[in-house]
Amino acid sequence: MCGIAGIFHAETPKPVDPVRVERMCDAMLHRGPDGAGVWTAPGVGLGHRRLSIIDLEGSPQPMVSVDGRAVISFNGEIYNYRELRRQLEQQGAKFKTSGDTEVILAAWQRWGPDCLARLDGMFTIALYDLDERTLFLARDRLGVKPLFMARLSDGSLAFASELKGVLAHPLLRRRLNPQALDDYLAWGYVPDHTSILASVEKLPAGHFMLLEHGKPISGAKQWWDISFAEREKGSEADLSAQLVHLMREAVQSRMVADVPLGAFLSGGVDSSSVVALMSEASAEPVRTCSIGFDVASHDETNYAQMVADKFATNHNARTVRQDDFDAIDALAGMFDEPFADASALPTWRVCQLAREQVTVALSGDGADEAFAGYRRQVFHHHEERVRSILPARLREPLFGALGRIWPKADWAPRPLRAKATLLALADSGEAGYARGLSVNTPDQRSAIYGGSFAKSLQNYRAEDSLTAIMRDAPARSGLDRAQYADLKFWLPGDILTKVDRTSMAVSLEAREPLLDHRLIEFAARLPERMRVRGSTGKYLLKKCMERYLPSDILYRPKQGFVTPIAQWLRGPLAGSARAIASSSQIAQTGWFERKQLSELAETHISGRSDNSRILWQLLMLEKSLERLELSE
Repeated sequence: MCGIAGIFHAETPKPVDPVRVERMCDAMLHRGPDGAGVWTAPGVGLGHRRLSIIDLEGSPQPMVSVDGRAVISFNGEIYNYRELRRQLEQQGAKFKTSGDTEVILAAWQRWGPDCLARLDGMFTIALYDLDERTLFLARDRLGVKPLFMARLSDGSLAFASELKGVLAHPLLRRRLNPQALDDYLAWGYVPDHTSILASVEKLPAGHFMLLEHGKPISGAKQWWDISFAEREKGSEADLSAQLVHLMREAVQSRMVADVPLGAFLSGGVDSSSVVALMSEASAEPVRTCSIGFDVASHDETNYAQMVADKFATNHNARTVRQDDFDAIDALAGMFDEPFADASALPTWRVCQLAREQVTVALSGDGADEAFAGYRRQVFHHHEERVRSILPARLREPLFGALGRIWPKADWAPRPLRAKATLLALADSGEAGYARGLSVNTPDQRSAIYGGSFAKSLQNYRAEDSLTAIMRDAPARSGLDRAQYADLKFWLPGDILTKVDRTSMAVSLEAREPLLDHRLIEFAARLPERMRVRGSTGKYLLKKCMERYLPSDILYRPKQGFVTPIAQWLRGPLAGSARAIASSSQIAQTGWFERKQLSELAETHISGRSDNSRILWQLLMLEKSLERLELSE
């Protein structure tokens, strides 16, 4: 795992200052503490920070091809590089290293952009072809590895693995993107299709760009997508056998490393499945690690220990204190953009623990999105059945009226929390799912916006991007569309961003075997009854793992990482909550109505309401603004 950076002059091939590229790379030292390099030519510069995983001594970057005609800076891992190397050697390619980087160079020279479909891995690639005088930028299928791009005032394009890399360029304009702020308050993160800075964008997952000197910077082209349009046929037993085979291959391919390797183990279905298959493939005990909490209701370490004992892993566990709020500043610094998924804190802590033992850790991320493991997906599946029976002209007056008068009762038993479901049923499937996924509704957001900021949005609504993705999805059902949106929107914007930044902050490579593209494609073809059965999500995944894992692991309620932010904001962070409305940078921007912010803080601190999620968002926004140093 590594960090990459570069500069490309599109209009004229002006010289690139190597020191400038070096500074961009050095801003991401944590991504690659084992080595660094810069390469420049007229109109282009590539930089690299290396975390050595494979071919520890023999693959420095930027790497020049054997014939000197192409140069690459690459972040990620190609799991099938050995097979590709053999194929390329049979076609006459020559190699001087034993790693995966040089294989990408040879694949590009053989197949051009079509080489991407042959790569099995997680990656961002910056490759300059000296013969064609073109820069090739590419990102893996699901967006495991990031790439930020900035249009600079001199007409050039700067790019880097993290926003802090392009922030190191002195010509970057640091103006707020108001639509991205609305996105952030809607979702709790800045999605992949935008950036908090107006002059910065992200290369979308499964896309590439091919840039040529003397031509305008072109848009990104999609090279891979997920399709739910077809259905897999076969009995449950046959499909179960296929799934286990695909999972086994995905895990084994990600166990290749020249450094110590282990796994995260939460005690949930997904990480436990990965550990089970790792143990099956390993001659030595798998190294596992888990994080617990000093609040019994939030702690899952007993389940993690149960799995560790079953597979005789070399297990390490650590307890996170309930008062771990002193890490907030460090956490904000990892993400650059505001990021309010509170599970980022325990994720960072488990990465720290893993890094004490290993350099590579396998995770269970991706299964919920691919196999319908989220409760919201199961609810949506059943809501869509109601929508198919009752037309919209009946649903809106019936469910809409009930939803508007039904009290919001987060404190009540789950069956009595009907307000969200009723309002969702009054909407289309797409709008209802967006409502369920969002942190704050449009009405909640507009209530706190200042007048001038509201005008700057020009009627923009964050939910429209998600509903458009669902509406245009290659899908056959509402459940398909919900999962498609989670894989294309939620997964890269929240989950993969969280894992990439927290793992890279401690120079740890995280690998996600359950995001193997063949596994994802298979899951998308599964009949709905193999994904959701009654109130159970991930049905087939759980059934096929019954031979490995006990029922207590497979069928207990989903928990996940929980951070006690509501208590913090009533206790040690109460002063910070109050400052949001008065002395903070946020208060000075004019983006928000101070009176509304003050009311959010005071009603939460007094216990009259739970405003912890939006207050946490505002607090993390404040921490980000301290680093972004926005210009007017």
